[in-house]
Amino acid sequence: MENGRTHFPFPYQPYSIQEQFMQALYGALDQGKVGIFESPTGTGKSLSLICGALSWLTDYEEKRRQEAAALLQEGEAALSTPTAQSSITSSSAEPDWITDFVQKKAERDLVSKLKEEELKRKKREERLEMIRNNIQLKYTMKRKSCEDDEALKLLKLSKEEQTEELGGEEDEELIIAEYDSDDESKSKSMFHGAEDDDDDLVEEHVTKIYYCSRTHSQLAQFVHEVQKSPFSKDISLVTLGSRQNLCINEEVRRLGSIQRINDRCMEMQKNKHEKPHPEEGVKRKRGPAKTACPYNKVSALQQMRDEVLGTVHDIEQLLKLGKETHSCPYYATRLAIPPAQLVVLPYQMVLHEATRKAAGVQLKGQVVIIDEAHNLSDTLSCIYSAELTGAQLCRAHSQLAQYADRYKSRLKAKNLMYIKQILFVIEGLVRVLGGKVGQNPQSQTNQTGTNMFTINNFLFKAQIDNINLFKLQKYFEKSMISRKLGGFVEKYAGSGVSLHTQSKENRRTEGLSRYLQTLQSNAQVSSADPQGSVETEKVLSASPMMQVEGFFMALTTSNTDGRVLLHKEGTLSESSIKFLLLNPAVHFAQVLKECRAVIIAGGTMQPVSDFKQELLFSAGVAEERITEFSCGHVIPAENILPLVLCSGPSGQELDFTFQNRDSPHMMDETGRILSNICNVVPGGVVCFFPSYEYSRRIISHWEASGVLARLANKKKVFQEPKKANQLEQVLSEFSRCIQRCALDSSGLNGALLFSVVGGKMSEGINFSDELGRCVVMVGMPYPNIKSPELQEKMSYLDKHLPHSGGRSPGQALIENLCMKAVNQSIGRAIRHRGDYSSIVLCDRRYSRPATLSKLPTWIRDRTSTCTTFGPAFSALRKFFLEKKKTQG
Repeated sequence: MENGRTHFPFPYQPYSIQEQFMQALYGALDQGKVGIFESPTGTGKSLSLICGALSWLTDYEEKRRQEAAALLQEGEAALSTPTAQSSITSSSAEPDWITDFVQKKAERDLVSKLKEEELKRKKREERLEMIRNNIQLKYTMKRKSCEDDEALKLLKLSKEEQTEELGGEEDEELIIAEYDSDDESKSKSMFHGAEDDDDDLVEEHVTKIYYCSRTHSQLAQFVHEVQKSPFSKDISLVTLGSRQNLCINEEVRRLGSIQRINDRCMEMQKNKHEKPHPEEGVKRKRGPAKTACPYNKVSALQQMRDEVLGTVHDIEQLLKLGKETHSCPYYATRLAIPPAQLVVLPYQMVLHEATRKAAGVQLKGQVVIIDEAHNLSDTLSCIYSAELTGAQLCRAHSQLAQYADRYKSRLKAKNLMYIKQILFVIEGLVRVLGGKVGQNPQSQTNQTGTNMFTINNFLFKAQIDNINLFKLQKYFEKSMISRKLGGFVEKYAGSGVSLHTQSKENRRTEGLSRYLQTLQSNAQVSSADPQGSVETEKVLSASPMMQVEGFFMALTTSNTDGRVLLHKEGTLSESSIKFLLLNPAVHFAQVLKECRAVIIAGGTMQPVSDFKQELLFSAGVAEERITEFSCGHVIPAENILPLVLCSGPSGQELDFTFQNRDSPHMMDETGRILSNICNVVPGGVVCFFPSYEYSRRIISHWEASGVLARLANKKKVFQEPKKANQLEQVLSEFSRCIQRCALDSSGLNGALLFSVVGGKMSEGINFSDELGRCVVMVGMPYPNIKSPELQEKMSYLDKHLPHSGGRSPGQALIENLCMKAVNQSIGRAIRHRGDYSSIVLCDRRYSRPATLSKLPTWIRDRTSTCTTFGPAFSALRKFFLEKKKTQG
């Protein structure tokens, strides 16, 4: 392994750049490096990652087997050889026979440990072999069934003991167990569930590779590549997702929002362990039926886990398998993590510490591959940022106050103390927003304004600086109180219902009342404002205490690494407080420290120097641990035509700055450019605008001026939908239209798709072959420089990072955000070696050397700058005429 590999299993003859990629990846993993790997879209990056990484894993496991076997052989040989009597008197006080005994015992312990590990490995391999050969594990299922019976008996006994101690009252299961954050000996987690099963094949985490990407569609594409690879029959792969993606219980799925699904799932887990009434014929107390999830049974979960480990499944196949085995894919996949060799999961489950622990993901000594990592810094900042509205704070306070009032006689003093502290902090947060708890937030008016605070200054302003937020964070984690408040309806003084009093009969009907309110609110939203459903969802979620918990956790960040943005609207309900993480390296440092190796991969990682400075050096990574790899594209130079357009057909200079882009002349000139492009480009043309708002304005202008109608006479026009669930339909229609136009003589020359930079089509969607013969970029998508969040981030970077190249780190951030977005969008068209496409960058600012230098090398080296429209149009026409001849 020291010399690396020269040959890698691959489904076809790899390109030379793929071989170089795999060799560099193998070396980085073997040496425990942090690797930055850049491989353009369309160069087979996913397959290179799969074959390079799994080749290393195979060799590493074989090397460990050989080392263990050699150690075992040496140990057994040493045990079988009698110890020679020493002729020299030992200098130590112990007699020689004691020294020999201790030495022999150490050798015996080592041999015993090695044998045990070897036995576990063989059992694991035999089990997988049996699963893959479709042998029914009847003895295993029978054994598990017996274990389940024993577990149920123990659970029944423990429930009976609890009932004797606490009394079997109706709402007893809501009461929090006694908690003492000062006792560190109690800090061991008690919430591992089925993963702490007495099954040695499950508990041990084997050496594995965690592969993460941004979206579920990108993860699905990666799994499909694994299925096509030479490793598909031999690798144990598990795909992780949220309950929203993996739940197969229709009753729960219908709830829609991820928080409602999580709350309902947790409630059903609790109901699963409730003790039935021991006396037959005793009348059951009135109240809502408490159902357990029929898909969460241990034997079924373990059966599905085995099948998941035996064959590679994507999420769709997991859902199908779950329905067939009547087993929950969410919990079965978590059971499969320890023995899996390759775990495929979203960013959040690796990068967010609390989510990582909850999912059972252990990084110590493992390999992490972060794909599509061009926006890794922003992703980390978003994951660890938190926002609360006045409505959420008031609701959380009302629910927790009712909870404390209902159970105050049965809660331990320590619990009550922490609950009162949480209520006190929430009161402070509401006060700093200009409101009061206990009153309807929608009726409390405010003066509008925005203020930015350091964390310490915010704590002083809210008058909560005397509260130990670290202890409250531990209390949230251990008590799980955030999940116990869903049954409480918010109540405010003057609303006709007393704030803290509620009869049992009212409690029995409150679920129905809340459900009817939800239906009514949903109906109002759908009829009045279909775009408002996301905002309404926050208010309608069962309990906002999870968001409050997240905000408390954010406030424990170091004072220099974060800021709090206070945003006051007309009413308290709409006002908000937002935590901004300014230093993402502080959270990435733990991942880098725990892992054996971390690979950060993307289609374009430029500029690497800024990336290393902000995320790696700031996290304490030494320069010698970092390795870089970058390769060109596989397509011939003549298959791509990148053009920078400085002016349009009428001579209008193209300058889409904020001051100029809304002028009618600029919009009309853009329409003329597109019209000319549609005349000469066959198939699909994808046009990217810098924002949804500008897209709406320019298309409205074109509708009024007739430009849109003229474009529709040349190509059928499609627009990127705002709703994600409509995306697939638009893309399918776009594709079908291009295929139809290629076959019939309707007069249309393909289709034109309007998209937005940073939108749903600028990343993860492939416009290969006829779908994307030309990508047009209108203007430069700079972020909003007036945003308080961005200004604070720029100020932080200017203060903490070194200046280079005559520019400040803050200014570099603005330029990098813009060009990363551009590179993601224009890279959508070239997907394989035989593909060809043109790229038209419509803005004179693209011709600046500093801007051109931020384009991917394989595009930059072939880019032509056209000061007038004529040469650009000629080049486009010539490019596609030549392609028509060679393709025809």
